[in-house]
Amino acid sequence: MKTITAVLAGLVAAVVVQPAWAFDWSQTEFQSNFGVISTPTFAGGGKNTTIVFTVEHSDGWAYGDNYFFVDLAESTTPFYNNWDIYAEYYANFSMSKITGDDIAFGPITDIGLIAGLNWAMDAKVLKYLPGVRLSLDLPGFDFANLDFTAYIDDSSGVAKGGAPTQTDSYMIDFNWGYPFSVGRHDFAINGHLEFIDKRRDSFGNSLVAHVLNQEQIRWDIGKALNGTPGRVFVGVEFSIWFNKLGDRNTNEFAPQALFAYRF
Repeated sequence: MKTITAVLAGLVAAVVVQPAWAFDWSQTEFQSNFGVISTPTFAGGGKNTTIVFTVEHSDGWAYGDNYFFVDLAESTTPFYNNWDIYAEYYANFSMSKITGDDIAFGPITDIGLIAGLNWAMDAKVLKYLPGVRLSLDLPGFDFANLDFTAYIDDSSGVAKGGAPTQTDSYMIDFNWGYPFSVGRHDFAINGHLEFIDKRRDSFGNSLVAHVLNQEQIRWDIGKALNGTPGRVFVGVEFSIWFNKLGDRNTNEFAPQALFAYRF
């Protein structure tokens, strides 16, 4: 786990200082959201006020693109999100870029091979998500992807002070960005809709399939106030989560205040 922590810290440091010419394109944001979220029953249950600080990065390069975020969360629940760190990283290798051929048909503009990683510090959770991405051309969308991945557990487990290990499963995820304007004001809806199938933990408990819709509705306040677009955003982030983390007794609807600054 110390190795994973060092790698994540290195990723954040690298993208912050990386010169722009190293990527075809690059985008890094600092985000903060604040609201009341649900705690799964296996972590104590109930509601807790939580603040999350996030570094989010995406880029494109010669053979594909990368995306990752690192969350630092603090909540009023001492056993859940107690100055905890959670991160996800996805490397997508574009078949069009690699082969030099235009791989497109119908609404599909490209096919990619994904290598994903999910990691949580306190729970000592580590998941591998290899799979396939379909890049989609949808009217009005800045980007839209449909991902199909495995959900392979390599967590430390209870014996090493972490959460119970789990059997393997799979994930389907639709992620998107949709910009729009109202008069002189620019807005965007960015988010993802995720399905992870059922699995069992090392105690034999059944974790049911969950559906998570996490999206941000953001206003480009920098452009509205001083005419500088694409730097400062405010809005709301929604977390709509059925069977949160596989817990059939926890459903979440959590609007959270959002602030974002783009480097």
